[in-house]
Amino acid sequence: MKKRDEDNLRAVSELLKRAMPPVNAEPRRDLWPAMERRLNGERPAGAPWYDWALAGAVVAAITIFPQLFLLLAFHL
Repeated sequence: MKKRDEDNLRAVSELLKRAMPPVNAEPRRDLWPAMERRLNGERPAGAPWYDWALAGAVVAAITIFPQLFLLLAFHL
């Protein structure tokens, strides 16, 4: 390779190293207790509020526009 190409390659390599910091492969917390609870059959406390809001919106939309039920059933 030419000297100029090597300098460009080195410059690009340095820019990439600065732009992308090294990845921390260690998890932020211990994952085993959550996995153990899941293996024992315990379930999370409940659904978040936006799941209930979405379900309510779907029921309201189907009540107002009954044809939407067919569309929803088609996509399931």
